[in-house]
Amino acid sequence: MAKPYAKLPGWVDYGLIPLVNLTVAFVVSGLVVLMVGESPLRAAVLMVEGAFSTGDGIGYTLFYATSFIFTGLCMAVAAHCGLFNIGGEGQAYVGGLGVAIAALTFGGMFPWWINLPLATAMAALAGALWALIPAYLQARRGSHIVITTIMFNFIAASMMVWFLVDVLKPAGQMAPETRRFGEGAELPRLDWLIEMFGFTIRSAPFNITFLLALVAAFLVWVLIWRTRLGYEMRTMGHNPSAAKYAGISQTRIIVVAMMISGALAGMMALNPVMGAQGRLQLDFVTGAGFVGIAVALMGRSHPAGIVPAAILFGMLYQGGAEIAFEMPAISRDMIVIIQGLVILFAGALEHMFRPSIAALFARISASRAGAAQVAAGESN
Repeated sequence: MAKPYAKLPGWVDYGLIPLVNLTVAFVVSGLVVLMVGESPLRAAVLMVEGAFSTGDGIGYTLFYATSFIFTGLCMAVAAHCGLFNIGGEGQAYVGGLGVAIAALTFGGMFPWWINLPLATAMAALAGALWALIPAYLQARRGSHIVITTIMFNFIAASMMVWFLVDVLKPAGQMAPETRRFGEGAELPRLDWLIEMFGFTIRSAPFNITFLLALVAAFLVWVLIWRTRLGYEMRTMGHNPSAAKYAGISQTRIIVVAMMISGALAGMMALNPVMGAQGRLQLDFVTGAGFVGIAVALMGRSHPAGIVPAAILFGMLYQGGAEIAFEMPAISRDMIVIIQGLVILFAGALEHMFRPSIAALFARISASRAGAAQVAAGESN
């Protein structure tokens, strides 16, 4: 006999199920910590305190979260079109080149509030053009988007090395990086936002890009759920045959969705390049493109879920550093394991508990419907 399933309420689909998956991930992580002879409870306390008990801790948590919001949105836009864009890492790399070109050109000419839109446009354009090639190969030649985008990550990394060593590095400098940007290309910090809550921030590079990330999240929501283009993308993602029958150009939708996705990944570069380093350096992405995949999965590809999921991973990054410092038995590699468990349960095993929860709510709905029918019969 088939099991009863019901459409889940939004708070269950977007709230309860991710919370259950996250709880299981932390329970398993606690067992890992216990295996190395440390207290899981103390590790959890240290992680939360390291991420949220000080101004700098909060600043670093939100700084990391800013990058993850952009890459999570990058993944979500592609996912709604039925595409798995695993190339956010490379698109962010190329976006960094766009940021650097704008900052090196205009950093000494204009103030930050003019340079920020210019750098944003350059970063988005660079990321979109880098995503255009795999999109075209998928749409016109049938090349698998996963294979092409992940290969383009390696191409972007190699291209970054060439640019920083042979093109953008100042003469006589050993480090593979650009010169420092002008004062007008350094983004203002959001220290005042944290200090409003009574915290003191000293060195955390929490900057105005966080607000830009929130604006991007809102615009993605508008795009996906309030525009014709978003409707076409979701139709394509749910049923390509129906989209084709409805007259939707699959080539156009794939290319447009991937370019928007790449643009969002490219904008991630604003946070570390202009907001923290003040120059373009190697490895500024530091895996944010891949973390964005987990953020989008945990957030159910919805901006309202992506933002808190990004903050959670920001907490794991910042709080994990605190654990590694305070508990010598737990190395940085152990923190990566904990992060991986969160990704495993929140991403790859996202459907582990869904059938049971769906069946439970189906039974509850059936019981309520039966009770309503009995009550209606008695009233008659």
